[in-house]
Amino acid sequence: MTLSNILLYFILPVLSLSMVLIFIRVIKGPRLMDRVVALDLLVIVGIGFISSYAVLFNKTLIIDVSLILALIAFLSTVAFTYYYEKGGEE
Repeated sequence: MTLSNILLYFILPVLSLSMVLIFIRVIKGPRLMDRVVALDLLVIVGIGFISSYAVLFNKTLIIDVSLILALIAFLSTVAFTYYYEKGGEE
């Protein structure tokens, strides 16, 4: 079994299923923090999709896009936790 077969038949369907479950958590999340964690996880799964696409089609430039997206997601999570810690909305 080659890497492209593993990506097409295992990794991408698992990422798709996890994205559906994460969307459910974003919609049903009882608190704001649950939704923020779910959105952060959604970005991580998106990075997995982008990286899988880059490996599957041998596009090395797209890896840079996933790295930039990871940095933006990290900074947004840090900014939200700072806001929440200072007495933001619950």
